[in-house]
Amino acid sequence: MTESKIAPLIPPTLARGSGQRLLAGRANQLQVGELLARPRVGSLVYGMGRLDSDGRVANRSTIEALGWVAGDRLSIALVDGSVVAHRDPTGAFVMGAKPYLVLPAPLRRRDGLGNRSLVLAVADPNHDVLVVHPLAALDTMITTYHAALTTVTSSSAGVGGAR
Repeated sequence: MTESKIAPLIPPTLARGSGQRLLAGRANQLQVGELLARPRVGSLVYGMGRLDSDGRVANRSTIEALGWVAGDRLSIALVDGSVVAHRDPTGAFVMGAKPYLVLPAPLRRRDGLGNRSLVLAVADPNHDVLVVHPLAALDTMITTYHAALTTVTSSSAGVGGAR
């Protein structure tokens, strides 16, 4: 069998420094330097996970970041389309032996989460809170953020002027 390359998958060869010229040419469209310069602030831990048929969120890293262990009591609530959980000595839910958050069936039904639904789990160790966002919530957050970027880019298009 002869090996053949698929042209669209092969990036073009650029001369040294041409990438900077390309970015400079696009600078009035998107302030790449400003986006890249933002340091990450905070201690949030993110993890994607899938729900199984029993409502377990398959993402251990977020639970481990919070230090939740078997027997910890939790309060779990649906807030604006996302599930919010935190340790609470009077909570109605209990962490199981394995480090998974189990979302109660009534919350899953109200939030439209089914077996194999993909979610983003966000742990905030400073506040001992885990928020589970369905993809619909991510769509809303990201499109809102992108709209803000478009507005900023459009309003700053004349900044710096053409050279």
